[in-house]
Amino acid sequence: MISQIAYFLVFGKPIIFHTGVLTLVFFLLAALIGYLNFKGIRTIPFKWHPRVVAVAILLGLIHGFLGLSIYFNL
Repeated sequence: MISQIAYFLVFGKPIIFHTGVLTLVFFLLAALIGYLNFKGIRTIPFKWHPRVVAVAILLGLIHGFLGLSIYFNL
C-alpha cells in the first residue's frame, strides 16, 4: 500500500524522487542560512534555520520510510 504511494507518478517521476530532491534542497537551504549568518550576511534571519532544518528532517524521514516500504512490502 505505502509502496504504491512511493511509486505514484507526479510529473513523470515517482513521489519518492520528489521527496528526495526536496530533502536535499531544504538541507542545502539550512546550510546556506547558517553559513550566511556566520559570515554576517543576515538577509535571511537565523530564526528560520531551525525551522528549515525541522522540515528537512521530516522530509528525510518520509523519504526514508517510502524507500523502506518498497523493500518490506508495506
